[in-house]
Amino acid sequence: MEALTAGPAPAPRNQMIVGATLASMATLMLTGGMLGVWALQRRQAIDTDGAWLPSSVTIPEVPANVMLIAFIAVCSFAQWAVWAAKRNDRANTVFALGATAFVAVLIVNAQAYIYSQIELSVTDGAYGSMFFAVTGTFMAMMIAGIAFSLVAAFRLIGGRIGDREILTAHAIFWYALAAVFSAIWFVVYVVK
Repeated sequence: MEALTAGPAPAPRNQMIVGATLASMATLMLTGGMLGVWALQRRQAIDTDGAWLPSSVTIPEVPANVMLIAFIAVCSFAQWAVWAAKRNDRANTVFALGATAFVAVLIVNAQAYIYSQIELSVTDGAYGSMFFAVTGTFMAMMIAGIAFSLVAAFRLIGGRIGDREILTAHAIFWYALAAVFSAIWFVVYVVK
């Protein structure tokens, strides 16, 4: 009796990529909803009071612009990590992940600088509560992204250089955060 030939190789599992894509879409939807509420609150405040931004508040624009530009570096470093891992270059992969996390910490620092310079509190009306709600949610997303970078780096340092799925998921998440901040930058820091 003849033996059967082996079946086809199983398809690669992509749970990490699917999970990161779903988390990214949830992040985009959450931010879109919050910016929609921002626009509604802004329109109502202008209709009733004639102004949305309190006259005593000036938001530093340079740190916000630097944050937007820094996302180019974050996305480049995240993609560099994917590229280096495909070539089994462990040193460059870990360096790219470290650079991603470092620039992300710089973005968090720039947002903290804005908080320290702005003369606004959460209790200062609709603008204050919406400003801190939107930017605070963004800060939480940034901290999650930094943690994602550190987890990916520790997995690679631990010897899982062949596990490139987490790096692709990592890059997807940072691309989504770049899109999120682009919208926040325009609505919160430019249009005000």
